[in-house]
Amino acid sequence: MIFAAILAGGIGSRMGGTDTPKQFLALGNKPVIIHTIEKFVINDDVDEIIVLTPKNFINHTNHLIEKYIPNHENIVVIEGGETRNGTILNSISYIEKNYGIDEESIIITHDSVRPFLTHRIIEDNIEAAKKYGACDTVIPATDTIVESINAKTIESIPVRDYYYQGQTPQSFNIKKLFNLITSLTEEESNILTDACKIFTLKDEDVHLVDGEVTNIKITYPYDLKLANTILEDIHD
Repeated sequence: MIFAAILAGGIGSRMGGTDTPKQFLALGNKPVIIHTIEKFVINDDVDEIIVLTPKNFINHTNHLIEKYIPNHENIVVIEGGETRNGTILNSISYIEKNYGIDEESIIITHDSVRPFLTHRIIEDNIEAAKKYGACDTVIPATDTIVESINAKTIESIPVRDYYYQGQTPQSFNIKKLFNLITSLTEEESNILTDACKIFTLKDEDVHLVDGEVTNIKITYPYDLKLANTILEDIHD
């Protein structure tokens, strides 16, 4: 089976000027999170969509789904974790309890605040996760990368050709991901907040999937303005 885990556990403190988590802010005439969920709803390969939110937003999320995406029984809303990996583990626990975990099942993990992912990105993630066991969506770095250890002076300037900007989805063979996450020490769990980094730490290959420059993450107020511009261009 193929599952999509929409990670909506953040409270969006960097958005500023609002107490509403950024995934619930309006983008055009719908909340950001609804735009994101819809991308998976229209994909026939996805068997179930698991939306993970803070506990006190579960009912609100369910109401939004009932309003904007009615009559879709393959969407479930559950509580996220305290960390990103904790949220992913909650989704795996749900899958294990309700379906069991087999050797072939895939989980597509995606930020709820990246509403412009494409059908092609989802399909490429599914294909890569099936073939390689793990993949990350990336675009080539366009700016020069500067490394500074002390945040005051430059330590090094790596060759930009070798660097990419990570996006989501990140997709995995569920059983492989579960085994790696549960093998982490407490110290590793506290440090590793990215599932793909867990694979690299354990010397497991992560395949690259081409992202899109429009697959932006809405983090700051400017990002929401840019997202509305992209949305207008799509509808024109």
